[in-house]
Amino acid sequence: MRKMKKMISLVLAGLLLVTAMTGCGSTSGENASVTPTQSAVTETPATEVPADTATDSLESELLKAIKEKGYITIGSSNDAPFCYEDVDTGELAGIDIEILKEICNRLGIPDIQMKVIDFSNLLVELNNENIDMVVDAMYVKDVRLEIAAFTNKWYQEGEAVVIPSDSSITSKDDLAGKAIGAQPGTTFYDTAQQWLDAGKIGSLVAYDNQATLMMAVNMGQVDAIVTDGIVAGYTLASDSSLDLKLLAPYEAEASGQIGAAVRFGDEDFLAEVNAVLDDMKTDGTLMQILTDYGLTEDYFVSVEDGVTTNVK
Repeated sequence: MRKMKKMISLVLAGLLLVTAMTGCGSTSGENASVTPTQSAVTETPATEVPADTATDSLESELLKAIKEKGYITIGSSNDAPFCYEDVDTGELAGIDIEILKEICNRLGIPDIQMKVIDFSNLLVELNNENIDMVVDAMYVKDVRLEIAAFTNKWYQEGEAVVIPSDSSITSKDDLAGKAIGAQPGTTFYDTAQQWLDAGKIGSLVAYDNQATLMMAVNMGQVDAIVTDGIVAGYTLASDSSLDLKLLAPYEAEASGQIGAAVRFGDEDFLAEVNAVLDDMKTDGTLMQILTDYGLTEDYFVSVEDGVTTNVK
């Protein structure tokens, strides 16, 4: 929030300053507006330094710039239930968005706007300065740490294999000779590639996003797909038109921990995000968000276990 400096005037005895305040909320698409709530604030004597001015001086340059424009711009591949635009409400929703909203509230960021980008291009667009942060259930991996700086871990999970409801596949061994679909740029595609290299599957077919991936196995274009376990469970539970099921029993190979990414050089902003994120873990806020999405403590990553060591 910015406070206007008190204007000194011999004629006017006092002024009432009104400043616009907005909560960190979700938006519809890239150009959604922010609805301001106005409130009166007490005048600050000319000899005093406004509290917010002192606070602002300690903020990172990126945080100041984000507040100046009124919103943080994030990149996501628009995948439910992590970070997506709800087709019914037009608002941003998902596990990652709920975590980010709380981070924004605590940092004083008024709004969130999202650019939809293919998952494989998210870090590219980040470094091209087209977005401020990547927020899309991205695993923190060594290869990605060479490209961008990551926050401490938000939560953890693993992959699942999705097959037709009438499939003869009953175990991972049955994938031999089968056509498998996966999304490039994800850990799950890397896992499927390893299976292909080891001769554990017949072929690997790439699909750009989760929607086309699910449709591919539902229409019989591939025999199975390997994808995010939380995404798979959510999609099958919410879309009755899909005649699919999860392969079970199944032990995940690509389990990992998830965080958000910023550019190298924005370490001060990263530290601000990490500070409030760790507070959210300590006071129970983050676990409550996970619980709201049906996730158990198995998905929670503690402050100690969630520290990310960035390489630059």
